[in-house]
Amino acid sequence: MSETENPATPPSEETPFVAPCRELTNGAPFRWLGAGWRDLTAAPGQSLAWGVFVLALSWGVSLLAYGLGRYMLLLSVLSGFVFIGPLLAVALYSISSQLERGRVPTFQRSLLEARRHLSNCMVFALVLLVIFLVWARAASMVHVFFPVEADPDWRALARFLAIGSAVGSIFAAITFAASAFSLPMIMDRKVDTVTAVVTSVNATLRNKRVMAIWIGLIVLCVAVGFATAFIGMVVLFPLIGHATWHSYRETIDASAWSRHDAPGVA
Repeated sequence: MSETENPATPPSEETPFVAPCRELTNGAPFRWLGAGWRDLTAAPGQSLAWGVFVLALSWGVSLLAYGLGRYMLLLSVLSGFVFIGPLLAVALYSISSQLERGRVPTFQRSLLEARRHLSNCMVFALVLLVIFLVWARAASMVHVFFPVEADPDWRALARFLAIGSAVGSIFAAITFAASAFSLPMIMDRKVDTVTAVVTSVNATLRNKRVMAIWIGLIVLCVAVGFATAFIGMVVLFPLIGHATWHSYRETIDASAWSRHDAPGVA
């Protein structure tokens, strides 16, 4: 969603600590998916290339877990997709940004954009790593206190999965609130990581119902991807990535911060 603003307008002398957010309607997530699909079809080669990368990464992790005979490890690592997904989608935000500026997206521009924001992305990655490690430890504790026998009945398995899912959903909710709008904001504006994360959490809490719909659609897409042996992620991952960019543009009013100049690559 485009904003009626002058990208060259310098920020005010005192920028706010949190960017204001707009009140969203329940149909917003579906608009974001529609806009994401338009970006995907406008730059199919680059978008699907990142989807193939996620497919290869998922297959690699699965083969590693299968080779080690650690199926619980496979479930834990694949569940961690919610933590690394936002970082993997950084290049997709760049593609959507280039399309929004009326430029033809290129891999070189996307890589330059990612390299320019590497420091802030690494800080954000460190935050996600800490959350993921705590989540992994919590998952291990669930397995210790609620062990599943080699041949469990459906009651024991259901109890184990229900408790594990409840614990994991807490960490997933924290991660989602922190990353829903922060990385696109970092890619778009000259803003620090802390301000972007606080802005994301604030916008998520102020639009709980809409964001619940949005995370439900994301979970559905990821579930379809898993159900198709990750092949569906070739399309669904870039679709979610592009849609996330448009969710940020529609939700966050970041006009108090100046925009980054577009990479000047022919």
